[in-house]
Amino acid sequence: MILFPLTFLPSPAWAEVCDKARPGWDGAHVGVVGEAISLFLSPAGVALLLLSLIALRFRHQWVGLAAVILWTVFITVVTMADPTGVRGLAMAEGCIGAPTLFIAAVAAICVGIVLYTKPRKSGTDGSES
Repeated sequence: MILFPLTFLPSPAWAEVCDKARPGWDGAHVGVVGEAISLFLSPAGVALLLLSLIALRFRHQWVGLAAVILWTVFITVVTMADPTGVRGLAMAEGCIGAPTLFIAAVAAICVGIVLYTKPRKSGTDGSES
């Protein structure tokens, strides 16, 4: 019973987890900010940021909808799709951080896209000139 807490310490079996999850990891603990930066600078993150900027720049509703749906798919893949089970072990090891800040920032981006690209009224607000 006294040895039970020792089962949660990193073991040699975890040593290869970070080699698979983050091949160039330098050994420093990755926090929520580092993980958010890593996810935003991934190829999919950069592409989605560009798509979001296009939707906001041209105030195009359908491009905004596509951006929000693709952000949702990206977050789902990042947080839920882990067929190998490596993500949980890599988070325990410290080479992958929690994606909570990334999810909150993407949620804010998506809300901004929806609100900024919503249909505008045609100028008839009920008052006469």
